[in-house]
Amino acid sequence: MKVEKNKVVSMHYTLRDKGGKVVDQSESDGPLSFIQGIGNIIPGLERALEGKSIGDKFKITINPEDGYGDLNLELIGKVPRSNFDASEELELGLVFEVTNDQGTYLARVVELDDTHVVLDANHPMAGQILYFEIEVVAIRDASLTELSHGHIHPNGESC
Repeated sequence: MKVEKNKVVSMHYTLRDKGGKVVDQSESDGPLSFIQGIGNIIPGLERALEGKSIGDKFKITINPEDGYGDLNLELIGKVPRSNFDASEELELGLVFEVTNDQGTYLARVVELDDTHVVLDANHPMAGQILYFEIEVVAIRDASLTELSHGHIHPNGESC
């Protein structure tokens, strides 16, 4: 069986940054499983997996436009620290929900001082080149329920 649209693919992966540091990997949590061809993973990785078989191992470099997108400077903003509850302990990397007139989204603290907090709502990997090592470990047909829900279920069962 080959990786193609509407197949459930399970893969082990290691993701490294440009310096070779491991950013994420499936080793501790087990393989990542998803439905191929419906946008469950980044586009560059989805294209690279197309046509692969169980046991295939490969490395792929994915540019930002095929990964998490370019860094959008409009999603980075400086706000007065007084906008936050005085009892709230702010620290670099803290992620929380922000609501404005455009909706609700996740933002992370990337800078802070006594008077301001800089928030970034970009994906943490936006603007970065991604270096993946992949091993395809399983492929199966997605169930009709999985396809209608747009995500996998354990053993293809309905939820």
